[in-house]
Amino acid sequence: MSAELTRKDMKEPDQFQVAAGEAASWLKGHRRTALVLGSVTAVVLVVALVVSGVSERRAAAAGALLADVYRAAGGEISSVPLPGVPGPIFPDDAARQRAVIEAAGKLLAEYPGSPSAAPAALAKGDAQLRLGEWDAATASYQAYLGAADKGDAFRFGALEGLALAAEGKGNTEGALAGWARLAAEIPAQADRADLAKARLLAASGKVAEARQLLDGFAEGHKGSPLVPEAAELLSRLGGK
Repeated sequence: MSAELTRKDMKEPDQFQVAAGEAASWLKGHRRTALVLGSVTAVVLVVALVVSGVSERRAAAAGALLADVYRAAGGEISSVPLPGVPGPIFPDDAARQRAVIEAAGKLLAEYPGSPSAAPAALAKGDAQLRLGEWDAATASYQAYLGAADKGDAFRFGALEGLALAAEGKGNTEGALAGWARLAAEIPAQADRADLAKARLLAASGKVAEARQLLDGFAEGHKGSPLVPEAAELLSRLGGK
């Protein structure tokens, strides 16, 4: 997350004043050190302490908003009150997904670049995908991939989401490219990617290509729990 102070940070006296107070206390207790270092260096130290304090508080605030995102995602669906259930409770899944999008959007608007921004973008993309908002989901997944570490454990979810969003739009080539990217970047998911590609190829009339992919599935993905499913699909397509 960026350590720069924004105008919004400067307008938040509860955060800035506390951090500034901490910096002032440090200078008071280290007056001799400050004199030795010189006024310019002392000012740099004060600013560093203020920035550190504000950054920590921003991270905590963003984390609290991320908890709201996950709370909405885990909300119950019911048309009647549920005694003993703290909530949130939604009338249907669409309402739940919209709540996730709203909560994630608030976090991303207020704390872009924070450690919580990437998982919020991923949750937002998943919610948009479930609502059939293909372009919006694609944008959210791309935002997540741009912010998350290359080794992030949930990276596969965004890559899969991109492929599914393309498929939802009817963009077969884009979906195939998306599954290929998932297999290339996350080798552990290559079996799922190849099975999805085979299904997509078959659905788009490219049965021969689908059979060719499935013919080598068991050999190429030894030990995969998806081997029986791939064999069943191959059988339905007239293969052996």
